[in-house]
Amino acid sequence: MIHTLLLFLTTAAPSGDAAAGEAAVTGQTVLVVVGAEGTEAYGEMFREWAGRWEQAATAAEARYFSIGMDVASSPDDRTALQTRIKTLAGEVSSEPIWLVLIGHGTFDSRKARFNLRGPDVSAAELAAWIEPISRPLAVINCASASGPFINKLSGPNRVIVTATKSGFQHNFARFGGPLSAAINDPAADLDKDEQTSLLEAFLYASAEVAEFYNVENRLATENALLEDTGDALGTPADWFRGVRAVRTAKDGTTPDGLRANQLCLVRSDLEKRLEPGVRGRRDALELQLADLRSRKKALAADDYYRQLEVILIGLARLYREVDEAVEGETQAAP
Repeated sequence: MIHTLLLFLTTAAPSGDAAAGEAAVTGQTVLVVVGAEGTEAYGEMFREWAGRWEQAATAAEARYFSIGMDVASSPDDRTALQTRIKTLAGEVSSEPIWLVLIGHGTFDSRKARFNLRGPDVSAAELAAWIEPISRPLAVINCASASGPFINKLSGPNRVIVTATKSGFQHNFARFGGPLSAAINDPAADLDKDEQTSLLEAFLYASAEVAEFYNVENRLATENALLEDTGDALGTPADWFRGVRAVRTAKDGTTPDGLRANQLCLVRSDLEKRLEPGVRGRRDALELQLADLRSRKKALAADDYYRQLEVILIGLARLYREVDEAVEGETQAAP
């Protein structure tokens, strides 16, 4: 799966003119969908969470769209969501789309659904809608009973986050609250690179949720999962120490988290200096480094350090190019 990510990252940046019917866009896109509120109290909470995502999108200079925040009108929210996703699927860019679902969910032992005002949308239906999207995609389902969305939505160059580990965790999920706060909170920056990645926000929010149930002396009814390798399995927060997964599945499947840690909505000054193509090269080198580290025990020491040197030199050259480009711009400025 690492090799699939590497292939995408090194070829995803658009070149030349967009294909017929496709529009080239720049910058990230955030689409927040607020579902049926159920009660006024939930509605106020959901709007607050959505407002935080809008603030983060503004800070990131990203395009922001919302569904379910206005007075219900025609078309219904389900149709509006399908139409918006179809438009996004017609865009060409190496910049990610963030699709955030805020609200309630249901599961009938066969189908998981996100509850919209009006007709709901199932995990299978959403999977079909997003299939044509070629851009990097993060789908964050903050609803109850959202776990099955990982099985349906998982795929190459996607990061899927769900508030629950299964469809049977059907009580109200609090995960979306701390996640919306963490996405632009320096306190959630675990590796101290001056930006908060989706992985870091996931870990921060999971810790906040666990603390809530612990303080209230209640049995936790939600356990968030993150999936970014395309294996449709998902990884809980307690498998991580810092931003690295320290546990692996019995079959040796590549651990989740590597790609999610590269997705940052609000970027640091250094990250903003990277052109999309350069960022793709950097991300590919970082994934190579992580893959090499995971295979260290199986390699001879000389072979390991030879491969390590190649990757580290590649990263050093990349950042030197960036520094030289910035220095040139500074000298050229009047």
